[in-house]
Amino acid sequence: MPDDELLRSTLRDQWHLVPSEITERPPSVMSRGWEITAGAERYVARLGESVARPSMEAGQMAAEHLRSRRIAAGEPMRTLGGALTVETEFGALAVLRRVPGRHLDGRDPLDQQWWGERLGLVHKALQHFRHPGLRPWQLLDPDAVSGEAEPWLRDAAAAAVTAATRLTVTDQLTYGVLHGDPAPDAFVLDPDTGRLGLLHCGSCGTGPLVYDVAAAVTYAGGPEEAGELLDGYRAAGPVSADELDAALPVMLRLRWAVQADRATRYGCPVALSAAREALESMPG
Repeated sequence: MPDDELLRSTLRDQWHLVPSEITERPPSVMSRGWEITAGAERYVARLGESVARPSMEAGQMAAEHLRSRRIAAGEPMRTLGGALTVETEFGALAVLRRVPGRHLDGRDPLDQQWWGERLGLVHKALQHFRHPGLRPWQLLDPDAVSGEAEPWLRDAAAAAVTAATRLTVTDQLTYGVLHGDPAPDAFVLDPDTGRLGLLHCGSCGTGPLVYDVAAAVTYAGGPEEAGELLDGYRAAGPVSADELDAALPVMLRLRWAVQADRATRYGCPVALSAAREALESMPG
């Protein structure tokens, strides 16, 4: 991870921003983030893997598309050279102007309703969005997971991939643009206006929308804890209730396997333990 000095120098050299305050956000599955204060303005900086740079740039433009649809979203800030992202020694860095408001609390029932509703509206608004950086959804490769350190993980990943493959072949799923990492603190509520907003669109790709819902459910702590989130999504999203009921358990298993693999790769024992517990508690 870059230290504050490297982040400051990159922001200064590439965006001409001189931060007075930098606050790191809790880590998410797919990226790292910071909230930046520079002058009277606030920004969000996001760091993703270098290989995800095209999909990060797709996410930047997806946020711009949402803004054109009157959905509050972070405004992508181009560098002094006009680029949407820059490459650093730690990965690709993007900056957006921050939407005002407090982060949603994934454990709060009312916030969960807003979270699910906003994710559903984002899915609908991005149905006709196109960008060359949108990468097709790809299943986890069980042979590539970090099985040497955690021998149980390879079998768990293989089972998750087999179930997901069967689902995508036999069921008619709703496909669209995926946020990719819809954690609750990617969404905000402005107490002064009551307006909901989205800080960023993650590393966007295309795939079954229920996988995005599954990702959100894992952040909520699992389906038993995510009832209000799912109700909010059913009310606003393009995926039918029947499809959610049928496909969500399979996609949850896959998402937990992805999180376990990433936690193993990046040395996150707490996240790994949570993913393993979730996988071992799932039926089948």
